[in-house]
Amino acid sequence: MSSGESKTAVIAAVIGNLAVATIKFIAATITGSSAMIAEGIHSLVDTGNGALLLLGLKQSKKPADDEHPFGYGKAIYFWSLIVAMSIFGIGGGMSMYEGIIHIQHPSPLENPLWNYVVLAIAFVIEGASFFVAIREFNKARGRQPVWAFIRASKDPSLYTVVFEDSAAMLGLIVAFLGVLLGHLFENPYFDGGASVLIGLILMGVAWLLAVETQGLLLGEGADAATVKRIREIVDADESVDRAGDVLTMYMGSHDMIVNVGVQFKPAIHAETVHRSVHRIEEAITAEFPQVRNIYVEVESLPRVPTEA
Repeated sequence: MSSGESKTAVIAAVIGNLAVATIKFIAATITGSSAMIAEGIHSLVDTGNGALLLLGLKQSKKPADDEHPFGYGKAIYFWSLIVAMSIFGIGGGMSMYEGIIHIQHPSPLENPLWNYVVLAIAFVIEGASFFVAIREFNKARGRQPVWAFIRASKDPSLYTVVFEDSAAMLGLIVAFLGVLLGHLFENPYFDGGASVLIGLILMGVAWLLAVETQGLLLGEGADAATVKRIREIVDADESVDRAGDVLTMYMGSHDMIVNVGVQFKPAIHAETVHRSVHRIEEAITAEFPQVRNIYVEVESLPRVPTEA
């Protein structure tokens, strides 16, 4: 997936969440619904998180320098972890707090019609944002199963938006049921319970994001199929006896380094080794454009220094 596709989904989410947060807080002020307050907090947190992801995408494109010779690609991983912490602590924590307070000190809903109108508008806006995120996600996913793609993806910005928008749609349904049941049964506990449930949903999403981002920050490598193919490329070179260990690590969403051990055939010349290494590097980068740095460890030194 290109960074442009990720950015499109994030920008759509930021615009949608900001608009929805505004109308949710207006409705919460008029009606006193804790579920609407929780949903307003949810959308406001998602807006801020979108801004953090955009910051991460921008920082990850900075060129390498003396302090960061491999570039700033992992900036997006750092900000994605901050997003997960924000969803858990601010979004989930404040929503649960608001719901518990409302359960302890219940108050009847006023003008519940406002809640229904706002929830309907929010559903349309969030639905549009969700559609954009899913479209970009599926474009990158191809025919891979959803969870397999998420586990293999090295670009957290897109699936973060998908997770957030999915939680937003589910939160709207929970808020609607809380307001509806509270209105029908004249029982404000439904409204408070909906706020608590929204908080739990947000915490669950945050946990999933944190787990996925942890692996990227620690240094995830390429999948088994990619490693196997790199080894095949090395083995296919005419000067190579066999490929040794293939070590890979992602330094950013589209930036991978490769370290490969190579056992060359006996009694070949140094110049032949040099040309072979060049061929191997070209073949790997041609098939895997995300590979930015390749390190070849020669496991058998040539016995003849120069070619006759």
